[in-house]
This record gives sequence, C-alpha cells and structure tokens, in this order.
Amino acid sequence: MDYIGVVLISFVGLIAILLIKQFFLRGRLKSVENKHVVITGGSSGIGKCVALSVARRGAHVTIIARDIRKLEAAKSEIIRACKNKDTQKVECLSLDIRENYDHIEKSLHYLENTIGPIYMLVNCAGTAICGKIEDTTIDSLTHMVNLNLMGTYYCTKAIVPKMKSAKEGIIVITSSLAALVGLYGYSAYSCTKFALRGLAESVAMELAPYGVSVTLSVPPDTDTPGFAVEELSKPVETQLITQSSNPYKPELIAEQLIDDALEGKFFSTVGFEGFMLTTLCAGMSPLSSISEMILQVMLSGLLKIIGTCYQVYFRMVIENCKQKREKEKKFE
Repeated sequence: MDYIGVVLISFVGLIAILLIKQFFLRGRLKSVENKHVVITGGSSGIGKCVALSVARRGAHVTIIARDIRKLEAAKSEIIRACKNKDTQKVECLSLDIRENYDHIEKSLHYLENTIGPIYMLVNCAGTAICGKIEDTTIDSLTHMVNLNLMGTYYCTKAIVPKMKSAKEGIIVITSSLAALVGLYGYSAYSCTKFALRGLAESVAMELAPYGVSVTLSVPPDTDTPGFAVEELSKPVETQLITQSSNPYKPELIAEQLIDDALEGKFFSTVGFEGFMLTTLCAGMSPLSSISEMILQVMLSGLLKIIGTCYQVYFRMVIENCKQKREKEKKFE
C-alpha cells in the first residue's frame, strides 16, 4: 500500500473514531435530581417534552406560558411523570415574557423563594411567522422579536445574578437551524434566531468563570403545534426547500437538548443537517471538546462542498417558482 493510501485510510479512520465519540459516547452528565428546572413555553411542544423528561429525572419543575388551561393540563401530565411523586414539586406560571422586565424578574425570584434556586433555565418559548420581507407585517416582526429574542433575554437576565452567586447553573437557549442559515421566507424569523446565537455565545463567555454553562439548541423542523402554524404561512418556495426532511419528534429534540446541556455542550442538534450546519458555522463558538474542534477542522472543506450543493438546489427551486409565476401571469 502506498503512502497516500495509508494517509487516506488513517484520515478516514480518525474521522470515524471522532464521530463515534461525538455521537455515541457521552461524558459525565450532571444530575437535575432535586434541582429546580424552569421551562418557558413549557405547556406544549419541545418545552413540555423537556419538562416531562426532567421530571422523570427527579427535578422540581416549573413551566411558564400564557394559556392557563394548557398550563394546568401540562402540569397534570408532568406530575404523573415524576420520578419521586411524594417529594417533587411541579408548578405552572401564567406569564407573558415579551414585556415588562420588572414583572418577569419578580415572578422568577418568587419561584426561587417558594420552590428553590433555579438550577436550570430552558428558554423554549418562541414562534415562527414566515413570509418574504416585503410581505411580512411590522406587527409580525415585532411579535417575533419580542417573544423569540426579548423574552429569552429577559428571563436569562433575571436569573443570571443568583446563578453566578451560587457558582453553578445551566442556561439553555432554544434557537433553530434558522440561526445558522438564512432561507427564503425566513427573513424576519431568522434575524431573531441569529440574534439568539449571539446572545448565547456572549452569555457563555460571561458566565464560564462562574461555573454556569450555556447550551444553544438548534433543532431542525419539529412536529409541534407551533410548526403546524408555521406551515400555514410558508411561501411555496419555502415549502419546497424544507419539504425534503420530515419533522423530528419533539421528544427526541428534548432528550438531546437535556443530555447536551447536562454534559456542558454548547451546540445541541440532531440529524445530519444539524451536524453539518453546526460544524460549518461553528466559527468562534465555544468548544465542548478537542475532538469536536478536530472534526470541525477536518470536515469543514467537505461539508462546504455539500452545503454548496444545497445552495444550488435552493436557487433552482426559487428560479423555477419565479418562472412558473411569470408564465401564469402571461396567461391571465
């Protein structure tokens, strides 16, 4: 076997080992048993699945949303899922996290005084309204900025001082793959999700000296009530671009999110597209391990080629839709 062949086999072997380590070998996970976990957007979707999972792991759980009926229904489900039903506390709080920071801060401090210090905050509240930039109303943009960005910022800001004092804690910011790549029809939504990545990276750097970790969850399309609403507003081009992959189950996203957060990873995602984008777009994001860095260095070139193929396909879809519209106009 010649020298080039040996190098190639060694290269492939090393990547295989690192991939196995990345996806199948977990480091030591922190425990949430008897710890207080707060989840925004916890009455449905990924948020509720996170709440159910940490309840099964023995955590005290508080879910936050606006609809009190959905909250009460989710609370009953979470109570049934508890590992230690006699000792675990489960509460729900009807709260609009989009405005009035002082009220949010007081509400979260009240939860800490009644249930216990917040060990883990999982920001899951968010929404997506699709549309081209010229078709997106200012009200829709403002709604997404307030809920997706400001709501996450407010809740995170409110709990940071006590986490720093305790020198422990975990903050999860749930964003989207739309935080890593902008797509047709996501101009307003993506700008709020890109902002969450900047928030996560900055806060992670600020809190690292205090033993507080930050995880940025970037899930792909997920089968939630929010995704069903999102589908209604998607332009045809967006539907064609995103239809190649079936939505993931929220339970899978939630379990991955929790495990990654408890392991101290910065990025949390599932599937090949999630791996490709977090690797390609890693930039100067916090590293979870040396093996992760090596994978990023070794695979970035190959994944860039694959990513370019995706981009070419997206442009073809958009051009075909444009030509189809122009033909339809001629026959009107």
